[in-house]
Amino acid sequence: MANVDSIAVAPADSDPTPGAEQATRPADSRALASRVRALVADAPALLTDGAVMAFALFTVLYHAAFLGDLRPSVTFRIWLVACVLLAVVALVRRRRRSAAATAPATTAAGEPSEPAVERPAVDRRLLIGVLVAAAVAAVSAGVAGTGVSLTWWIPAVAGLLAAVGGILLLRRAWLDGPVPNPAAPAPTAAQSTYALVISVLVGISSFFMARNTPDDVYYVGKSVWIAERDLVPLNDFLFSENVLPAMGSQPPIPSIEVFDGAFANVVGIHASSALWYVLLPIMAVLAALALWRLTHRWAPRRPVLAFTVAIAYLYLVAGGDAALGTFHLPRLHEGKGMFVSAVIPLMWLYLTEWFDNRSRRSLVLIVALSITAIGLTNTAAIILPMLVGAAGFAMLLVGRWKAAIVAAVAALAYPIGSLVVSRLLLGGMAAEGADDAFYNAASTYRRTLLFGVVGVISGLALWCGPLLARRRTPALLIAGATLALSVMFVPGVLELISALSGISVVLWRVPWLLALPTLIGLLCTVRVPAPTPALRRAAAGGVAVLLVAAFALFATPMWSPKSWVEVHERPTWKLPQQRQKIAFWIKELDRPEGMLLAPKVIMRTTPIVTSEVRVVLPRDFYLVEYDLNSQFAKDRLLLAGFADGVSAPAPAELAPALDRLDVGTICVYKGNQYARDTAPQLGYQEFAARKAPGAMICFRRVA
Repeated sequence: MANVDSIAVAPADSDPTPGAEQATRPADSRALASRVRALVADAPALLTDGAVMAFALFTVLYHAAFLGDLRPSVTFRIWLVACVLLAVVALVRRRRRSAAATAPATTAAGEPSEPAVERPAVDRRLLIGVLVAAAVAAVSAGVAGTGVSLTWWIPAVAGLLAAVGGILLLRRAWLDGPVPNPAAPAPTAAQSTYALVISVLVGISSFFMARNTPDDVYYVGKSVWIAERDLVPLNDFLFSENVLPAMGSQPPIPSIEVFDGAFANVVGIHASSALWYVLLPIMAVLAALALWRLTHRWAPRRPVLAFTVAIAYLYLVAGGDAALGTFHLPRLHEGKGMFVSAVIPLMWLYLTEWFDNRSRRSLVLIVALSITAIGLTNTAAIILPMLVGAAGFAMLLVGRWKAAIVAAVAALAYPIGSLVVSRLLLGGMAAEGADDAFYNAASTYRRTLLFGVVGVISGLALWCGPLLARRRTPALLIAGATLALSVMFVPGVLELISALSGISVVLWRVPWLLALPTLIGLLCTVRVPAPTPALRRAAAGGVAVLLVAAFALFATPMWSPKSWVEVHERPTWKLPQQRQKIAFWIKELDRPEGMLLAPKVIMRTTPIVTSEVRVVLPRDFYLVEYDLNSQFAKDRLLLAGFADGVSAPAPAELAPALDRLDVGTICVYKGNQYARDTAPQLGYQEFAARKAPGAMICFRRVA
């Protein structure tokens, strides 16, 4: 009997029947599919948060490397090892959390459920007043730049009234209403897939659009210098060989150029190729994903539609030198472009998460992002305090003063501290060398928010944004940003800030604190009265179509020549191709020792090609750093005019300047007959010629 019993119970331990095996396989397949969907849904957050942590780590290592005098390539290798170790630790911790976590309650749609709450009563009179003031401000601000004689006081006062009324309305709703679950629904796999596809397409488009930016001679030229010499120049590298004092407006705090140069040095490719063929597409993907994450968090409904409109806005609204579209793909490789396109949306996202849940993870990400910001551009030390101050003020109004203080310290300690330390070690910061033209409130609005139809849309997004966003934290944070910018749009306020701080050179960038593309996208999420959900969705789609059509009809797209952008059929460097070829041609010549004198556009291109060819005038704009009345500046301007063919100085004027600057090679276009005739009289002989297009004659100094 014992044997019979043992046989009888055996199938209970292991059932080898085909039916049981077939039942197990679908369950395993469903579990695998569920994990894949969860990974896809989390992918935008994993990619952006991981990039923030990684670049913050490199920035800290770069700053610490000054203490040990480490070469950039060594710092980069240490960073790679540290990233691998941190990635392993993060993966292990993620798996442990996934194993320990319990599934949240979900609705039939698969999104975290939110308890039903009673909506607080709305002061309709105040709401109508805010909407009227917002409409007046938006229309008058947009019209003010179209030739209509209109005092700026009208949009300034109306905008201020709309901002004050909006933040008071939201404060009352916060304090009077029940507290709902602040967590926004997590993105679905389908939503994240759409965002990933759009972001990859944005990255691919970065290969083909090129904008020749004069600032590249510094930013890209520094990366080339670092890649070729494996050394960080603490002194001037454009006019001298790391000998003259560095530009006071460019302290060596940002790490982005060092990262690019070190990466190129370690991998063994040209720094410009590393930047434009490898790093720029990655930056473009990350910037688009950052925009998606903030839009999803702030949009009360239809986040995919809002994200689509925001992307369309960036592509279709460029042209102006300060429009946000010009700081996306055309300038994303410059640190300030990545700052406004990626850091600003992520900072608003992390602040929203912090004020919602006050988790340690959110605080760590705020700290890491602040380090990333100063690693991209010194502008972070100016814009971040405004952004964090606006958010903190909004939270103070509803009693979140502890959270506001903690967020301010987390977001500002490293950027401000690094700037103070660098100034103590390297001397006072000067304003020269930057765009020192001051723009008043009206001009500041028009430079970034533009004018005309697009200016009206931007104004509506600015002053109505708090009423369109998801309730509570997102709406209140937007209201704080709107109030801050509205105050600065009052005539005289920017002038006062300039006088007190001395930062007039970048005050035109104050609209950057807005995350404007997301606010533009929120316009299509307005709840349109309609009897059925299908009609409401159709109405929202109609609003989106109207917005995109307005951008297409009344703005200048990113790919237009009016945006100073060239569209190529293949991936290219972001330089005029003929100038690039000429610079490489000169580099390969058998030149004597000494500087190169060539037309200005060629001298501005050469440092992007190589640091081995030192030029007389990399960019005349930077001469203000060295006193325009000095012999140093006068010699360079004199010789540059001679090489350009715009002036004909006598040989008696040219010879001393050539000797003082140690010019070994002179290259001019064949059409510059005066230079061609004068060069032999100055002791130079012809030794190379280039055929058209871009025909040039080069002379070298006779020993």
